Amino acid sequence: MEQLHDLLEYPNRKIYQNKEWFAFSLDSILLANFVTLLPTTKKILDIGTGTAPIPLILSLYTTAKITGIEIQTDVAKLATKSIKINNLEHQIDIINENVINYSNNMPGEQFDIIVCNPPYFKKTDQSVKNENFHKTIARHEIYLDLETVLKITKKLLKNKGVFAIVQRSERFIEVINLFQKYGLEPKKVKFIYSKDNEQSKMFLLEGTKGGKSGLKVEAPLVIYKADDSYTQEYLKFIKGGIRNETAKKL
Repeated sequence: MEQLHDLLEYPNRKIYQNKEWFAFSLDSILLANFVTLLPTTKKILDIGTGTAPIPLILSLYTTAKITGIEIQTDVAKLATKSIKINNLEHQIDIINENVINYSNNMPGEQFDIIVCNPPYFKKTDQSVKNENFHKTIARHEIYLDLETVLKITKKLLKNKGVFAIVQRSERFIEVINLFQKYGLEPKKVKFIYSKDNEQSKMFLLEGTKGGKSGLKVEAPLVIYKADDSYTQEYLKFIKGGIRNETAKKL
């Protein structure tokens, strides 16, 4: 059953969710606050937007036009409702389509920024699939694998444009190799930790199409304190503190 909620720490952003499907996660929140936004940014693409948490958050920081692509019709409908209730139809477009078809029908070099919170798990005969098909699509590379995301990005991203992704740490080397294979030079990375003294489970990576070599490894981000409450570092990060400090330096 669909419900309307505040978008986590953003009381001025509402989002429709159906928790029987696949609700947005902290991963999307982190990615939206990690990607570099410039005053010159005009067009942004979110691949696999789900119910549109990333476009909703990005709209707080930029006036750029944002397009969210979502293959699942019922999920895309929820995203569209979320855009409308936030009065953001002038800035955010939701397209219900397979991003492969969308890319094939688009001319190249359309976007200044592309972001993607992709399915984390490869499709194999041994893959453990959730009985809920919405969750299976979101978690496993059923319709879209990592290399295809990079192929699409290479085509649709402008030269010197930015691509940012969140992925499981175990796939870090694979992601770095694919970035370079498709002409995206890794520029900054941040490893995410659930708690202190635990292994990193995911990372955020940003690259520039046709960029010069030189990777900046940012300070790690720990999400939870020992008592399972959010760290101040995390709350600052998702409320734009890091982004605002960076913007002052530009």
